[in-house]
Amino acid sequence: MAGISKDCTNNYQESTLTSLLKRSIKAKEHSHSPYSKFRVGAALLTDTGEIIDGCNVENASYGLSICAERTALVKAVSMGFKKFPAIAVTTDMNEFIAPCGACRQVIAEFGLECDVYLVKSDLSYKKMSVSELLPLTFTSADLERASLKK
Repeated sequence: MAGISKDCTNNYQESTLTSLLKRSIKAKEHSHSPYSKFRVGAALLTDTGEIIDGCNVENASYGLSICAERTALVKAVSMGFKKFPAIAVTTDMNEFIAPCGACRQVIAEFGLECDVYLVKSDLSYKKMSVSELLPLTFTSADLERASLKK
């Protein structure tokens, strides 16, 4: 499949975006959320145009639960992908719900240019950047600066 965009700057087609949004909605059907009943689905667009989805998986030991966004990212990375122009996230709420702080940080690990689409079930969406969702992001550049001070 042809690449989407080397610089991750929104060079994908409307049909790709529609597929991404729909896959996030479909992914939430697989949610394992018996405790909160809060289903979340995510769909991640790779730089090669593939869409990798994920859902939230809760555990009775709450700290062991994993969010849909991180499920999709871990799945994609384990398949060999490392560049992601966009991610779509949806819940059953009829409002735009943003990723939690941990998910924002993990998304940022793979690029501050990633578009984040907050999606309602009617496919309406709000587009945000990782930088908008997580200002003053902690990145590998911070670690590099710290190691230079030693």
